[in-house]
Amino acid sequence: MAAAVSTTYRLRAATAALLLTLGTGTGRALEVPPPAYQLAAQQAGVPSPVLYAVALQESGTRLRGRIVPWPWTINVAGRAERYATHAEACAGIRRALSRVPINRIDAGLAQVNLGYQAHRYNGPCEILDPYRNLAIAAQILREQHTPGKDWLLAIGRYYRPAGGVPAARYRRSVNQHLARVLGPGISLTSARSITP
Repeated sequence: MAAAVSTTYRLRAATAALLLTLGTGTGRALEVPPPAYQLAAQQAGVPSPVLYAVALQESGTRLRGRIVPWPWTINVAGRAERYATHAEACAGIRRALSRVPINRIDAGLAQVNLGYQAHRYNGPCEILDPYRNLAIAAQILREQHTPGKDWLLAIGRYYRPAGGVPAARYRRSVNQHLARVLGPGISLTSARSITP
C-alpha cells in the first residue's frame, strides 16, 4: 500500500512539475486532459498532456467548434472513417479486415494499429474501448521513451519507430496540440526526463 501511495504521490508531483515547467508562466495549463487520459498516463508513467495531444492528432474531429478526440475513429489504408457508435465502428473494422491487411488498420482514440499491436488485445473491437485504447497508447509511448530524452522523440517513435522524416513531421503536428494543452509557445523540447 505504501508503495502505491508513494508512486501515486510521485506521479502527481511530477505532473504538477511538468505543468509548472511547461505552463504559461502562471503555472496553469490551458486545457487539462480529461480524466481517462490522466488515468492511463499515470498508470503507464507518461505525461497526460502527451497522451492527450497524441489522441488529438490521431482521432481529432471538430465538435461544437473544438477539436476533440473521437473514440469511434478507424483508419483504413490511410483513409479516416468516423462512426457514431462503438457498434458501427466495430462493423467498420470487420469490413476493413475483409479488404486490407490487418497492419493497414488503426482504431480508437489513439489510432492503435491492429496488426503491429495485436499482442496487446484479444479481439479487434476491444481496441475501440476508450480506456483500453488509451492504456495501450500510453504503454507504447512509455516503451518508446528513452529516460533523459525529450518526450517529443517518443511521440515521433509512437507514429514511426524507425524515426526519420515521417516521425519528425508527426512530432511537429502533435507539438501543435501540446501548445493547445500547455499554452502557446510552450513545448516539451526543454523538458527532459520528466515522467509523471
